[in-house]
Amino acid sequence: MTENLSTPTRPSMLGRSDSPVVARLTHVEDLAALVTVQPESTVSRTVLKEEGVRIVVFAFDAGQVLTEHTAAVPVLLEVLEGRLAITADGRTEELLPGAVMHMGTRLPHAVDALEPSKLALIMLDPR
Repeated sequence: MTENLSTPTRPSMLGRSDSPVVARLTHVEDLAALVTVQPESTVSRTVLKEEGVRIVVFAFDAGQVLTEHTAAVPVLLEVLEGRLAITADGRTEELLPGAVMHMGTRLPHAVDALEPSKLALIMLDPR
């Protein structure tokens, strides 16, 4: 993970201000490489915690399940490897690598690994 901090001046509707703004740029290289599928297990690792977002990467062995639960903030799920069944809102969607799913706050959902898989959970927290 690399970070770049800079302090440009803040633009103002009344012209340029000398008030500094801290701009933060964070780059995480190859999310899938940050976790390893373990036999008969689900592994998770928080890989980013920044303003407004947190990313947790999961590795599931085939047959592993996250039973129905909710998230306190809106989330994006991105399948990195494998094949997952996501059940939410009365239906089940099968997701393959590259697929992204959005879920609103407190939507009950479950995750079922149909084969060894990796998933990025992106929590969008406006606080």
